[in-house]
Amino acid sequence: MSNAKISNTKVEVPTGISLNDKDYITCLITTLKDMEKNYVIAMSEASNEALYQVFEKTFLKLADTQRKVYELMFQNGWYSLEKVNQQKISDKLNTLSSEYDDLELCD
Repeated sequence: MSNAKISNTKVEVPTGISLNDKDYITCLITTLKDMEKNYVIAMSEASNEALYQVFEKTFLKLADTQRKVYELMFQNGWYSLEKVNQQKISDKLNTLSSEYDDLELCD
């Protein structure tokens, strides 16, 4: 495989001690991902349906915003994907299937 990364041309940003656009958006996407994780926990522990619905609505907005931020980062070449072969995909599927089977044993 000649090129293992899938990405766009990187938009260069100033370097140095001052924060730049890439620094700000990287912080934003990290925060959004953390918030999504916390809302999943909040939804699972909601004490009633009304509260669950509030958490779910907010979670969906966060997920949509996180996706838009990711797309912006990808367009600017600040986020890249890994190109993998079928064997690596199969290996990961087998690992996840095994982990899932282990969870079913806990029931």
